[in-house]
Amino acid sequence: MIAIIDYDAGNMKSVEKALLFLGEEVVITRDAEIILGADGVILPGVGAFGDAMEKLHSYGLVEVIKKCVGRGIPFLGICLGLQLLFEGSEESPGVEGLHILDGKIVRIPAEDGLKVPHIGWNDLSFPNRGKLFQGINQGAYVYFVHSYYLQASDENIVTATTEYGAHIHASVEKGNVFACQFHPEKSSDVGMQILRNFIRVTKE
Repeated sequence: MIAIIDYDAGNMKSVEKALLFLGEEVVITRDAEIILGADGVILPGVGAFGDAMEKLHSYGLVEVIKKCVGRGIPFLGICLGLQLLFEGSEESPGVEGLHILDGKIVRIPAEDGLKVPHIGWNDLSFPNRGKLFQGINQGAYVYFVHSYYLQASDENIVTATTEYGAHIHASVEKGNVFACQFHPEKSSDVGMQILRNFIRVTKE
């Protein structure tokens, strides 16, 4: 069973729908016991960094997430869920993230002809091919919706990158922690394969 963390941050239903399509048992919950008893946990999210951290604190989910990661349960952050795993974001100065991984979230630079937020399909490169990208070709396209992006402190954890006004760390993997800036649940066949690969990790 895969638990999707419910903290009122959107796109939970689309992630649930994708996992159900792949034949998985899924529950959207903020119940600590269910989350800590799951085979895998997903932290989705769209919206503002500061608001999201406030919700995670108010629902008592910060410690639950840290326990989950500490116990080695496969954990996947999606979009804002990736950003929250790091130290903090320029979007919400002074707000501390979960800081499970080292790095910062910065705004996509304003450039002529470059729309921010970045909404649409971009291709991926794989500097360190992680478990999520098994069976996926270099240059595969995935769907992004974001105004801020990750600069990971350790490039060794970066498994996918893309270019959009900056060199964007689009996916990371460290131990049992995985995260994607893009939306696999909205990324057609490539996204489904990424979710299949995560499901495979939860069954190892």
